[in-house]
Amino acid sequence: MGDSTAAFAGLLRYGGDFVETVVDSARGAWLTTTDGRRILDFTSGQMCATLGHNHPAIVDAMRSAGDRVLHLFSGMVSPDVIALAGELLDLLPEPLRRTMFLSTGGESNEAALRLAKLHTGGFEVLALTGSWHGMTGGASSSTYSAGRKGYGPAMPGTMALPTPNAYRCPIKHCRDRCDLACLDAGMSTVDSQSVDAGAAVIVEPVLSSGGIVPLPDGYLARLRELADERGMLLIVDEAQTALGRTGSMFAFERHGVVPDVLTLSKTLGGGLPLAATVTSEEIEQDVYEKGFLFFTSHVSDPLPAAVGRAVLATVLAERLVERGAELGARLRDGLNSLRHNHEAVGDVRGVGLMMGVDLVTDRDSRTPAEDFGAAVTARCLELGLNVNIVKFRGLGSVLRIAPPMTITESDLDLGLEILDRALTECAAASPAA
Repeated sequence: MGDSTAAFAGLLRYGGDFVETVVDSARGAWLTTTDGRRILDFTSGQMCATLGHNHPAIVDAMRSAGDRVLHLFSGMVSPDVIALAGELLDLLPEPLRRTMFLSTGGESNEAALRLAKLHTGGFEVLALTGSWHGMTGGASSSTYSAGRKGYGPAMPGTMALPTPNAYRCPIKHCRDRCDLACLDAGMSTVDSQSVDAGAAVIVEPVLSSGGIVPLPDGYLARLRELADERGMLLIVDEAQTALGRTGSMFAFERHGVVPDVLTLSKTLGGGLPLAATVTSEEIEQDVYEKGFLFFTSHVSDPLPAAVGRAVLATVLAERLVERGAELGARLRDGLNSLRHNHEAVGDVRGVGLMMGVDLVTDRDSRTPAEDFGAAVTARCLELGLNVNIVKFRGLGSVLRIAPPMTITESDLDLGLEILDRALTECAAASPAA
């Protein structure tokens, strides 16, 4: 079945071609296709289903909410919204004490940027060159990994800092150990462009679309200092990293830095559209007095809030933060073993159950092996494993691996075995072999 067949004829292609496999159902770490094939999902859907697909707690929460209320006028709130706010804030350090609930990561970042601009009075926003913060206006203007060409001008004041990828140093300065020179150089360039109207710096603790790049030790603390010096708020986008995936409840905790604004999405909804923007009482009070406005049709919706409560309860009850750390170590060991056995695996990097495999034509030049990466991804799917490859130009050699935190050890090992086989077979079939 090809993308030009009647099966896809009515769909607008929003991100390239669709995967030809059509999924009928999903449970845990497994997908079942319409033709009865079972596929092990090493991406948790769109990196969202961290509890696994159709977790019973989520399904029960949906049923229960369906018997009460699904949707309200945006100025009204339900008991689940109030309770979710309290339960989420209980997990967060001071001064993060105010939150709002939205539908997507793009919306939560949009709200964060509007908060920062209204609070500071500035409009300049910094983000990393490998960033992905969403597709809405402000968020897309600070998304640099893809989607910038052909859509007209971005928001005024948006500027980029180099992604601190020590495997592919953006300023050709270091190799395999970042000394933060890229941050100092980037900020110097920003200062030369700035009109002294700083609003925010927005950053992911692990850049995902940018090729699975964890921020180096000391980077976030230094960024915090530089932002403070320029009167800018620090926004940390934890769409993919929060609630246990990196082996800590929130990835910013690993850096000893508390952001001015925290945004959550994917992992909070466990597969349903739910996002949050969290800030301090001081900032919330200031923007409230200034008339902060961010209405959407589905802000504070009751049903997703009920699901969010079930997600938080499950993460705590099943000790998934600890499990993310334990399984993450097992995954890293398995991927490093593949690196030892496969010359095409140039780098293995990531944190917890969010890992990247950087494929290269040779380890000396570190030239990205994008065609090989596409072949490996396709072969994995044929063998029954769904792994996600970054499809953007210059990043198409990085396999993103983020299985559910509820995956069994045997299924994790099975996925590694399938990946090993796909690497072997694709290397044998390569013209250079």
